[in-house]
Amino acid sequence: MEANDVPTASEMVGAQAHIYKHAFSLATSMVLGCAIQLGIPDVIHNHKQPKTLSELVSELKLPPKKSNGIHRLMCLLVYSGFFATTKKLDENEEGYVLTASSKLLLKSEIPNLSPFVRPMVDPVMDCKEIFEEVDTLVDVGGRTNVIAKTILAAFPHLKCTVLDLPRVVANMPETENLKYVGGDMFQSIPSADAIFRKHIMHNWSDEDCVKILKRSRTAIMDKDDGRKGSYH
Repeated sequence: MEANDVPTASEMVGAQAHIYKHAFSLATSMVLGCAIQLGIPDVIHNHKQPKTLSELVSELKLPPKKSNGIHRLMCLLVYSGFFATTKKLDENEEGYVLTASSKLLLKSEIPNLSPFVRPMVDPVMDCKEIFEEVDTLVDVGGRTNVIAKTILAAFPHLKCTVLDLPRVVANMPETENLKYVGGDMFQSIPSADAIFRKHIMHNWSDEDCVKILKRSRTAIMDKDDGRKGSYH
């Protein structure tokens, strides 16, 4: 469709749907997190047959005010492909069944992606007290400081050091509470009250992850006694 062309009704609907899909993508993440928190995949799996809405609400044992939202929650989860609906064998009522995606969220099965998904959808500000209790922070593998600056904007009392390869942090402008150190996280991590990592551990072998964790533990300082020797 050219810029000056008048879109057809079908094209307009498709264009609007595309915008709405991405505008409301956060809602999909939120309902996925709710489903995992409530254990809905496991509840449906353990039922061994399609589970109706009334059966699901009854087993979840939610307060009445929250139970009313389960229908809307399941509608979006079905639309997003996490569950499907089918007729029960002995009655006309529809029930929910698992899809290939929700089978990967079962706690009793391997692989189980629930532990990966939950941190991705939990509110970041749930960790607020952690940042409030420390004065210094090292962002390991922080690259060009986007995360560090975001943290400092929310917690300006912090002093943050970004550790990354020398070529990555070379010539990065420092501020009073944001410094850069070129180095290797396998060799040494600057001392601080807390160590922060984002999208780091997934990229290394188990052996390398253990090395990174040991370096992180060594780097954490206790405000009163020096090195704490513990890790959060």
